[in-house]
Amino acid sequence: MTRFSRIHLAAVSAIALAACQSQSTDDGRGQIASNESNVVVTEPAGKDDGIVITGQRRAEATQDAAVAVTGITGEVGPPAPPPPVGLAAPKMMAPPSPTVAGGYYIQPQPGDIDREDYENVKINGVKVVAQEPVSTFSIDVDTASYSNVRRMLNQGYLPPKDAVRIEEMINYFDYEYALPKSKETPFETTVKVVPSPWTEGRQLMHVAVQGYDIKADSRPPLNLTLLIDVSGSMSSPDKLPLAIQSLKLLVNELTEKDRVSIAVYAGAAGAVLEPTAGSDKAKIMLALDRLSAGGSTAGGEGLRLAYNLAKQNFSKNSVNRVILLSDGDFNVGISNPEQLEDFVSRERESGVYLSILGFGGGNYNDLLMQKLAQSGNGMAAYIDTLNEGRKVLNDDLSGSMFSIANDVKIQVEFNPAKVAEYRLIGYETRILNTEDFNNDKVDAGEIGAGTSVTAIYEITPVGSKATLVDPSRYQTPKPPPQGATDELAFLKVRYKLPGQDTSKLITRPVTNGDVLSDLARAPEATRFATAVAGYGSLMRGDPFIGNGFSWDKVIELGNGAKGADQFGYRAEFVQLARLAKTAASQKALQQQGGGVGQ
Repeated sequence: MTRFSRIHLAAVSAIALAACQSQSTDDGRGQIASNESNVVVTEPAGKDDGIVITGQRRAEATQDAAVAVTGITGEVGPPAPPPPVGLAAPKMMAPPSPTVAGGYYIQPQPGDIDREDYENVKINGVKVVAQEPVSTFSIDVDTASYSNVRRMLNQGYLPPKDAVRIEEMINYFDYEYALPKSKETPFETTVKVVPSPWTEGRQLMHVAVQGYDIKADSRPPLNLTLLIDVSGSMSSPDKLPLAIQSLKLLVNELTEKDRVSIAVYAGAAGAVLEPTAGSDKAKIMLALDRLSAGGSTAGGEGLRLAYNLAKQNFSKNSVNRVILLSDGDFNVGISNPEQLEDFVSRERESGVYLSILGFGGGNYNDLLMQKLAQSGNGMAAYIDTLNEGRKVLNDDLSGSMFSIANDVKIQVEFNPAKVAEYRLIGYETRILNTEDFNNDKVDAGEIGAGTSVTAIYEITPVGSKATLVDPSRYQTPKPPPQGATDELAFLKVRYKLPGQDTSKLITRPVTNGDVLSDLARAPEATRFATAVAGYGSLMRGDPFIGNGFSWDKVIELGNGAKGADQFGYRAEFVQLARLAKTAASQKALQQQGGGVGQ
């Protein structure tokens, strides 16, 4: 009997069994067992191949059964015991899909279900200066959204709108802003106001904060605990194997004064490398090379172990940090996002911070990864290629590891005599209350050495026809303070130096001297940041972007502001904009034509 004949015969037998709901039988061709919820068909022992057919039946179903062939095996026996943490195991199948025929669940194949999770956020709206003149937010130096979106565009499709965080796209790039003159005042601010390229009558106000850098030979020691997800969901090449390759780039940068521990988690958590000197690279590399993926994901237990290891080697003079490498698919142990956030928030008070490196797709839990990074006073990055691993863990090591300020907040007060309306582009998940700015107990983002933060406001000048909100019938704007008639706005930056509980303040006015009448005459950094903001806004479906602004304009702006581009990141951005244009065109055609893909 051919293999096809045996499969066909077994499938027919299973369907007949489901229709009559019979008990266990044996007709010499195979053993068939049925109960209230499952159907299993196997070939008798001694045949060349064994056939396993499974179908899960809903108790209320009345239609004919449907079954799916899920595997071919030589012998059916008891399940294998779970492997030790970090060792390979068969990949777990996804839960049954509810979309079936005949009243039976058909077990999906790997990759059939997209379980990526993103926070559903509403785009910032327009504020009337006469009513709400003050805007306050926490800085965000994360870059995960940019590289995650890049992964999707390279695979030929537009990202979900909630995967697009415009501030992370803008802050992915180095703009070479003016550096602070000394570390006693660790930030230098730069502001430019230019015409909006997508709405006539409005302007874009670029606010940049540049942190001071540190020399490699004067950096503090690192006390790192690498917490690596080795569960079954991390088995694909773009997950655990890429994580290991990326970490090896970090190991190359470590010195004798650094200490590294490695903890892993799957169904349980365990330590695979006790604190080891950074100069013992062979030992660290060997520990990494021994890792393999398999099992479920006890991420909460892994975090407990990692923090304990970090505390064992804690030093006030070191950077004490846990780095979590995962797809965020926590499914056993502590997996409730709020409980995990609370746990990480408490642990950061010990002086051990948490940074997140995300990997893979299909089940990537971006929502959880972002929440953990924010709660842990760390950055969140997404690594889709080895080149991105090099950027995060090698080229940008100072910015990724060495904090120069904590709880960094920005507040802008607009002058109602000059500005009628404003809206902050991005930072939706970082908005703070006005009173939070002066409250040192309110947590905000940290910023690393040599790192810059860019925020862009779209503003509408008083008298412009581009205002969206009608003026109040009963209220009139208050006159500006005496001597401030040249001011459009007033910028304040509040921060804490590492290890300190009391914040410091930097202020500067935004005046007519910061205004440029032509975007083409703006600095290269301003023009490129504008291109990136437009890129993110188009993918996000920003309702405030004019119909005349297109992907071609993004490409034009990006091409005109690439500059030296030493590592090719800006040139890559232009190519991603081209991919986005193509993907958007294909999506529009599918929506018009319907059919496949709808």
